Amino acid sequence: MTLLPQEIIRRKRDGAALSRAEIEFFVRGITDGSVSEGQVAAFAMAVYFKDMVMEERVALTLAMRDSGQVLEWRSLDLPGPVMDKHSTGGVGDVVSLLLGPMIAACGGFVPMISGRGLGHTGGTLDKFDAIPGYCSTPDIEKFRQVVKAVGVAIIGQTAQLAPADKRVYAIRDVTATVESVPMITSSILSKKLSAGLDFLVMDVKVGSGAFMPSYEKSLELANSIVSVGTDAGLPTAALLTDMNESLSPSAGNALEVRLALNYLSGRARPARLHEVTMALCAEMLLLGGLADSLEHARARLQAALDGGAAAERFARMVSALGGPADLLERPDAYLEAAPVLQPVAAQRSGFLQRCDCRSLGLTVLGLGGGRSRPTDTIDFAVGLSELVQIGDQVEAGQPLAMVHARTAAAAAQAARELQSAYQIGDTAPPAGTAVYTRIGSAGAKA
Repeated sequence: MTLLPQEIIRRKRDGAALSRAEIEFFVRGITDGSVSEGQVAAFAMAVYFKDMVMEERVALTLAMRDSGQVLEWRSLDLPGPVMDKHSTGGVGDVVSLLLGPMIAACGGFVPMISGRGLGHTGGTLDKFDAIPGYCSTPDIEKFRQVVKAVGVAIIGQTAQLAPADKRVYAIRDVTATVESVPMITSSILSKKLSAGLDFLVMDVKVGSGAFMPSYEKSLELANSIVSVGTDAGLPTAALLTDMNESLSPSAGNALEVRLALNYLSGRARPARLHEVTMALCAEMLLLGGLADSLEHARARLQAALDGGAAAERFARMVSALGGPADLLERPDAYLEAAPVLQPVAAQRSGFLQRCDCRSLGLTVLGLGGGRSRPTDTIDFAVGLSELVQIGDQVEAGQPLAMVHARTAAAAAQAARELQSAYQIGDTAPPAGTAVYTRIGSAGAKA
């Protein structure tokens, strides 16, 4: 049977389930350019409206993975499992900077291929670019060497890994088809599968700062990723975690790096950030066979933190990838600081009842700490710190946060936006939770 792109699009438009051969043919066309941009857009829109059954999602994911290089680690004879974590993005989410070194200190190997921020969400790669000299785009051989020597390396996606996904995502981004669960699933997992992982843990965000619009959609995405990942040969678990407020007290690239250094060194470990980080790390140790219970996993992780092993892995990774060897000891010598600091005063007394977390992220973007377009230059120094949390009691005039800005005008604008983002009331809200639920490798609640 002769396969034609337009016939494959028509079949999906009409609600048919595509065969593996049809999907592989179409993805090959995306990769070699024989499928046009318009055809990719039409295919994405057809999938958006008509969905995909699980077999189609697996086939699409594997075809996207196989559009480029697939890393292998067996030849390095690593003495532990190869694992990673992926987050759907949020505000103040510094977990990756902590998790990679913590897992490495417990015997795992973490080849983490991360992304940059876009819109209101921060990007792990942008945080590392705030460290002078750190090379976030080494060649693959250097990447492999650092993973073997240190146990963790955090870098950006190379052109060789899942190139079909890169083209599809660029088209989805401008055709209002980003929110398609099958397309998000294949986009995330094709890159993770191309990294040659043994295990994957997903952090799917829920709340006003999350990418997905509702708890139900976040749950749908988590189930899809766990099921497709596992069916594609990558044992996967997911946690649904809260993003109704900044995960940590700081949001902004250099500020988040400072926070990570404080966390790893034991100077400060904010409770919500610690809870989410420990939950994700413990899930990874369980999946990888490095712990036989959650209690055992948490004990190993806490020992890696308190004994300094996790901090040491972070320092070695930064140095191996070109950053300063003494960043942990002398952060002020390397991390840029904003010239204008302005406290944001609470306009009334009461309890912080609600936060528009997306607005917090957009405030950081407005200060210059994020991108409106992929080509924008980031100001690493700007952002927010000392953010109050939902449930905190505040007095009128008490700081809700500290703005770090380039100019006084930018700081004043950010302060106004923050005051609008927070809702203060007379009564304390119900206690929230940082981790909602776990989705196991069978795709069901555990």
